[in-house]
Amino acid sequence: MGLWARIRRRLRPPRRLSFTREGRLVVVLAVGVGFAAINTGNNLLYLILGWLLSFIIASGILSEIVLKKLDVTRRPPPRVYAGEPFLMEVVIANQKPNRASFSIEVEDLQGKTPIDKRCYFLKIPAEKTQRTSYRHTYARRGLYTLTGYRIATKFPFALFRKSRDVDAPLEVLVYPARVTVQRPAPKTTSRGEATADRLGRRGEFHGLRERRSGDDRRDVHWKSSARTGRLLVREYEDELARKVVIGVDNALPEAVREAVKDGGLTPAQEAAVSAVERAISVAASLAASYLEVGWTVELCARGTHIPAGMGRIHEARIARALALLPYVGEEVAFAEIPKVVESVLVVPREVAAQGRPAATTVMDV
Repeated sequence: MGLWARIRRRLRPPRRLSFTREGRLVVVLAVGVGFAAINTGNNLLYLILGWLLSFIIASGILSEIVLKKLDVTRRPPPRVYAGEPFLMEVVIANQKPNRASFSIEVEDLQGKTPIDKRCYFLKIPAEKTQRTSYRHTYARRGLYTLTGYRIATKFPFALFRKSRDVDAPLEVLVYPARVTVQRPAPKTTSRGEATADRLGRRGEFHGLRERRSGDDRRDVHWKSSARTGRLLVREYEDELARKVVIGVDNALPEAVREAVKDGGLTPAQEAAVSAVERAISVAASLAASYLEVGWTVELCARGTHIPAGMGRIHEARIARALALLPYVGEEVAFAEIPKVVESVLVVPREVAAQGRPAATTVMDV
């Protein structure tokens, strides 16, 4: 952490205080009673003033107590897809040994701005943990960072809302939106390659994957299984394996790329970006569909290449690459697509780009 960051952190107040409607009324009333008591010297007015001030002081002390020793953990789901609502789990632990906390609000922060949802806990008993969830939606794929969270309370009299911000960065990877694609059918030929329904046992070693029902015990790789804590089996390449190469065109003009960074897109530029995002979503759904039925899938894009592979681990690798796939210029070349296997090139209809490789099937989306 830099020097200025440490200075700003020390100068930042540990708590933030904002008035509620009732709190503003009580403060105005206390000021008015105070002036009246000073001007008149009436003991009853001094008594009312003391009661109002003690009311305010008790609110500050009790709210400070309930905010102490609260730890918050956020747990996003394993997969978050663009355009689909998801539930973010929030777990709060009260580490005070003898005191419960009441009326606690928790909301995530992006930068210094809270997101549009918050979680509410009515009571958290001493040394207990409670959990709840809030629903949120990210419009587009990418890597989002939640810089921290804000924990607040209006306890006990709802005169003030006291809060504190906690730095707890959390990265949320948003995958491309899921779209409906045609499920690949078993093929009898594939541009010089025949197909088979399973991996061969006499081919070259291909990699490791998690064990599935029906796998031969002799294929279990015991050393890797012991190291990872999961049962892993060897995969072998098959000369008759089904293979597909999926290409996606992620090119955008320079002006559009700059507008995306600045956040000021015109309607035409928005249409171009949406078209590329649609192509990326179709490519991700195609890859998942092919891998689900046992195909070997390779991904090619401008500046990005994922070698051929199979299984759930490979599907996650392709999905992550597409979630983080950047927009590039047309001068960035595609990875070479082999001509001896089935290939699908997904291109956005609204974007006219040059340098696209030849493909067996071209999908304009």
